[in-house]
Amino acid sequence: MNGNLRVGNLFGIPFFINVSWFFVLALVTLNFGSGLAARFPGLGGQAWSLGLVSGLLLFASVLLHELGHSFAAKQQGIGVNSITLFLFGGLANLEDEAKTPAGAFWIAVAGPLVSLALFGLLLLVSGSGLVVGPMAAIVGLLAYINLTLAAFNMIPGLPLDGGNVLKAAVWKITGNRYRGIRWASRMGQLLGWSAVLLGALSVLGISNVGSFWTLIIGWFLLQNAGQSAQSATIQEALSGLTAADAVLEKSPIISVDNTLRELADVAVISRGNDQWRRFLVQDSQAQLAGTISLDALQTMPSSQWSDYRVRDFLQPIAQEIQVQSDKPLLDVMGQLEKQGVQALTVIRANGTLMGLLEKAQIINLLQQKAVSQPVYTKLIARLTSESLR
Repeated sequence: MNGNLRVGNLFGIPFFINVSWFFVLALVTLNFGSGLAARFPGLGGQAWSLGLVSGLLLFASVLLHELGHSFAAKQQGIGVNSITLFLFGGLANLEDEAKTPAGAFWIAVAGPLVSLALFGLLLLVSGSGLVVGPMAAIVGLLAYINLTLAAFNMIPGLPLDGGNVLKAAVWKITGNRYRGIRWASRMGQLLGWSAVLLGALSVLGISNVGSFWTLIIGWFLLQNAGQSAQSATIQEALSGLTAADAVLEKSPIISVDNTLRELADVAVISRGNDQWRRFLVQDSQAQLAGTISLDALQTMPSSQWSDYRVRDFLQPIAQEIQVQSDKPLLDVMGQLEKQGVQALTVIRANGTLMGLLEKAQIINLLQQKAVSQPVYTKLIARLTSESLR
């Protein structure tokens, strides 16, 4: 998400606050403060200070909810990239998904279980007499807010925790993780459209059920459920494929022993009008030696191109943009996005150079599947719009 401010680390997990969080904090402070002022008139200006404290404690509850997910993921060896508080609550960004339905289930329910534990603890404190007056009211309110948080999140539709529980259940029954995601995404979209409808009717004054916030939450559910469905479709389409399946048949490869004249000739005939600007270079053992740019040809008159070899203009290639040929194509997609590049160099298990993998070639693989499964057509259009080359 854009507009995130890093606050620090929690148990080694980067912690961010989105700018939208401050807006919600202000609303919560106003709501809680006015409620306390009405219930305890003697508080005066302190009501707003206590309202702010209540808002911060509310988001502390949300943070603990997300830490529940994070700790459950770490127990399964899954890293946590970050935790972010934003307009609609919190988000724990995991490095990977659970490997089993049971693992997915426990990660999903860990957050609501923390919220339920907070509900029980806060309810016990509020009824124990340890806190009285305004603080007792705040603790009691936070207790039921945590109960509501747990119940709301267990609604069976992505991106809510209940949607991930549904995903795990369908995955367990069918043996297909992607089918589980699609089912949970459809439920999320159904819930989203229902919330949007109720919210719209309420805003128009036609219904007393719902509110403007119902409409906003419905929109949020729609957006995220749709993205989950698309992601699952892409993952299923590319499952079982490796980097080797997406290597260009005529990759731009040249030998270190070739002259610049030979490089120029190969560059002209290799792609016609769409000329390669950079070539992978291999040595006599077919090992990757580096890269060479066609800009090297401009460093001297063409009459001298035959006097110099490719090895004289080698440039190193970063390890981060190299990939093993047997790496799953799904992981390759992640690497392309992480590195912010359009192509990766593919290396065989024995260390020899296989060729170049471009995002455009992954699009071609999806297009082949679209012939028999039109559901991929929209995905192709979306990926193509991202300017893959």
